[in-house]
Amino acid sequence: LCEMLVARQVLSGLARASQRKNTPLFSQVTSSFVVQTSKRFHGSTPAGDREKISLLWTDAEGKEMESTAYVGDSLLTVARQNDIDLEGACEASLACSTCHVILSKELFNTLPEPTDEENDMLDLAFGLTSTSRLGCQVKVCKEMDGAKIRLPSATRNMAVDGYKPKPH
Repeated sequence: LCEMLVARQVLSGLARASQRKNTPLFSQVTSSFVVQTSKRFHGSTPAGDREKISLLWTDAEGKEMESTAYVGDSLLTVARQNDIDLEGACEASLACSTCHVILSKELFNTLPEPTDEENDMLDLAFGLTSTSRLGCQVKVCKEMDGAKIRLPSATRNMAVDGYKPKPH
């Protein structure tokens, strides 16, 4: 599946690159590929002058933590930036369910529908609820200010029990 996604992105990058002028083909394809890949799977946009909001997290023991989040970041990125114990073992590549979060019904209903790939991974999540989402796929928006996000009591990490990747 990953190989098919990469091939599709490279081919679409080639098509766009052939339409541009005055730039070497290799740099056009490379920059197009990097931008497409990073938007789909990893990280966030630079903070710059982006709007900040507050989120309230509840961990498995019921302890509440407040965090600051930049609009446009994923919930996984926000959790890592604020030392919230959200695993994210696959580094946001939609290959696990360890960034599973449970949202309020109101917040859940404001978000776009999860993709089929996200639903497939959610099927593997521990403690799945009707308002569960993967934190790597939920982008922060200004309407989320003050929203409550609950962490499940456990995760299912198929790779290694207890492995938690360090953000880079």
